[in-house]
Amino acid sequence: MRALRILLIFVVVLGGLFVIADRVAVNFAEDEVADRLKSAENLSATPDVSIKGFPFLTQVAGGSLDDVEVGIEDYEAATGDGGRKIRIDDLQADMKGVEFSGDYSSATATTATGTATISYDELLKTAKVEPTQIAPGVTANVVGLSDGGNGKIKVAVEATVLGTKLPEPVAVLSTVTVVDGDTVRVKADGLPKFAGVNLAENRVRTITDFQQKIDGLPGGIKLDKVQAAPDGVEISVKGSGVRLAG
Repeated sequence: MRALRILLIFVVVLGGLFVIADRVAVNFAEDEVADRLKSAENLSATPDVSIKGFPFLTQVAGGSLDDVEVGIEDYEAATGDGGRKIRIDDLQADMKGVEFSGDYSSATATTATGTATISYDELLKTAKVEPTQIAPGVTANVVGLSDGGNGKIKVAVEATVLGTKLPEPVAVLSTVTVVDGDTVRVKADGLPKFAGVNLAENRVRTITDFQQKIDGLPGGIKLDKVQAAPDGVEISVKGSGVRLAG
């Protein structure tokens, strides 16, 4: 009986040491992947990396991680417009089936899904905020974007008719969609009316409708879906063969 107790204590101690070693190893790996990702994507801050699943050491032995979560704050994505950037407030990605090299210099996920948020102030930079003539004696420009409810964006358009600025901006509900996996498009559901002036649709839409290309997301992930939310547009992203490093 005494020998059995000693054996049980020995097993428990070994198990505890294994758990400690496993957690130390996973923390080291998370730091290494985060540093590699920061370098590969030229990030200003180190991203959050969380390797899921237990035990970690058996995943390492197999050369593949089941699930890796990555969080990047204030990511600056390319827009394809003369080097101008657009800030993504919160990019979260869940990587599945991550194959990696022994020194973590390269890591590629089989698939990736996630979310990102772009503030309305950031998206507003894409719209025409300078007064633009849309008819003889009529100029208009977008002065604000906000949540219109039910996944719509409310676009506030300010207009000046025959030299007189209208007392209040005209609100237009717009549908926001993803086009070609890299572009957010905002299109008015209906056209605004400015003091009863009849305007050509194509001229009005030069103000109300706009789009923003978002390119160069980490690892080559693409935009999937988008909808309006209280603090900005929420975007779903996805990808396959996504490179975390290397």
